[in-house]
This record gives sequence, C-alpha cells and structure tokens, in this order.
Amino acid sequence: MSKLLYIQASPRGNRSSSSDVASNYIEAFKAASADNTVTTLNVWDMKLPEFDAERLNAKYSFLHGQSPSDEEAAAWQEIVSLADQFKDADCYLYSVPMWNFSIPYKLKHYIDVITQPGLTFGFDPKTGFFGLVTGKPVTAIYSRGGEYGNAEAKGMDFQKPYLEMSLGFIGFREINSVIIEPTLADPDTVNNAIETAKKQATKLGATV
Repeated sequence: MSKLLYIQASPRGNRSSSSDVASNYIEAFKAASADNTVTTLNVWDMKLPEFDAERLNAKYSFLHGQSPSDEEAAAWQEIVSLADQFKDADCYLYSVPMWNFSIPYKLKHYIDVITQPGLTFGFDPKTGFFGLVTGKPVTAIYSRGGEYGNAEAKGMDFQKPYLEMSLGFIGFREINSVIIEPTLADPDTVNNAIETAKKQATKLGATV
C-alpha cells in the first residue's frame, strides 16, 4: 500500500492541462495496486491559515524555547496539522500551471505554511539546513503557455526552478518532472504536447 498526496494548483478544473495530465498519473498509480490511495488537496479549496503576527510569535516562541500564549499555541497547531498531513504521504504529485513566469500564489501560500523549522526542515550549526521529508518520490507536472527550453527563455522560468528548490530544501531528492508546453500554440502542437506528457505521467504513476 502506498499513499499519494496530490496537490492541485490550478483553479480551472477540467480545462486545466496540468490537472488533465495528472489524472493519467493517478489512474496508473491506482491501477498499480488496489491498496494504493490518493488524497487530493486543491489549494484553491483550502482555507489556509494566514501567517499573521499570532502565528509568527508562536513560531519564534517555540524556536527560542519559550512558552507561547494559549492563542498562539492554537494558531501554531494549525500549521503543525498541515505539515503532519503533508508528511504522512508516501509519494507526492503536483500539478502546477505557470502564472507570471512562476507558480500560482495559492500554491506559494501552501508552501510557505508547511515549510517550517522542526516540521519539514531542521538546522545544524555545523552542517547547516537539512530536510526532514526524505526518502520519498515526488512528481511535478508543469504547464506553461510558452516554451522555456532555450537559454534566453530559461531565465524567465521561475516555476520549475522554484518548486524544485523548495522541495529539495525540505528533503526531496527523487524529483520527477513532466512539462506541457507551449499550451498557447496551435491546437495540433498543444495536443501533441499533452499526449506526450500523458505518456510520461502514466509511466511515472505506474512505477512509483
């Protein structure tokens, strides 16, 4: 049995290319074993806690070995619960459209909430930062309107590099990527790109 956490970052539903391709990954993952399970988190449907003064104060109270107020402790527990939910999975899938050369702000909010010291990463004065989410595979499916393979365009891609950096920071080493581009081209080009991505996603989903 393997537990997949699917983090969906597009609000477009069935019209989303990244979500469409992700469904092929999920189908292959489920077909690989009857015991495999999938939990879907659509960041657009989640009521993510704001990282306000109360939560920041609670965070620094814990970091400095101080006792937070009851209100601060309750606020921090929301963060802990989301991080625990994230860490409970065995493998991960992200579907991520490119927005303004980066990721949707809702996904950035989720990443900011769960990327916390003592929860998903730690620090050693001698060796520096280290991730706490280790030994687990993750696949990210990216869709983007243009093409970002050449040297000039690659410098404008803050989508894939940012997500891979944030995942690596909390411990992921097996990071697989499926890219759908360019989604703003002519229909034949788009369809070919989607079909190629679906084959890649299906293969990855079947071999987690």
